Amino acid sequence: MAFTRATGKHRAPSRLTRRSANLAGVATLATTGVIGTLAAPAVAAETGVSAAAEETGLNQLVAPVTSLADEIAAQAAAQKKAAEEAEAKAKARAKAAAEAKRKAEQRAKEAREAKERAAREAERKRLAYRLPVAGTFVTTGYKAGGALWSSGSHSGVDFRAPAGSTVVAVGAGTVVEAGWGGAYGNNVVLRMNDGTYTQYGHLSAITVSVGQSVAAGGQIGISGSTGNSTGPHLHFEARTTPDYGSDIDPVAYLRSHGVNV
Repeated sequence: MAFTRATGKHRAPSRLTRRSANLAGVATLATTGVIGTLAAPAVAAETGVSAAAEETGLNQLVAPVTSLADEIAAQAAAQKKAAEEAEAKAKARAKAAAEAKRKAEQRAKEAREAKERAAREAERKRLAYRLPVAGTFVTTGYKAGGALWSSGSHSGVDFRAPAGSTVVAVGAGTVVEAGWGGAYGNNVVLRMNDGTYTQYGHLSAITVSVGQSVAAGGQIGISGSTGNSTGPHLHFEARTTPDYGSDIDPVAYLRSHGVNV
């Protein structure tokens, strides 16, 4: 048999229909501000917490802590800077001290070198050879022949020396003979520091004695014309021994020691 819906009766809405209605209701509430009104207390609550925090002095606690940290950092930075400056000053002082020491050592070195140079120069002058009479020259050469010499030839050279001229040692040495020498008249013989000998004859006066040390240029006598002589002059010999007959060329001898003859 057939059934028909009773007049005036309605079926309950389906689930889909109810869901659509609910969504529509929510939209309406949102539009009318109901949800906004409901949400407002939450925002207010959060704002209230912040206000409460301010009222309880929380910010007042945070601010001093931050300030103290900054102060500590500044103090540490100042201490670091002071340490760096102290280190820089210490390095500068050390550098200045090292430079002063270097300069002092340099001055001491220069002083030593100057002293050594002066000593070498003094020694050079002491040992340097020179002419036996200042500004003299040879008047009779070595090995010149003639009846004036018993050996038949000149055993030395004659230097121009006016009477009273100062006669000096041609180099440093020691006196091994000082007195009368026969044909040589008053004569002096020196043993030179290099082991050779020099002889000075016809002196009018002798100013040294045997055993005396003389420097180059030291006075040993006064020129004259004693002994076998025809006038004032200086007879000069260079020898390998202190004795007559061991003569060598006196001009070559003097030149070998740097004397310009």
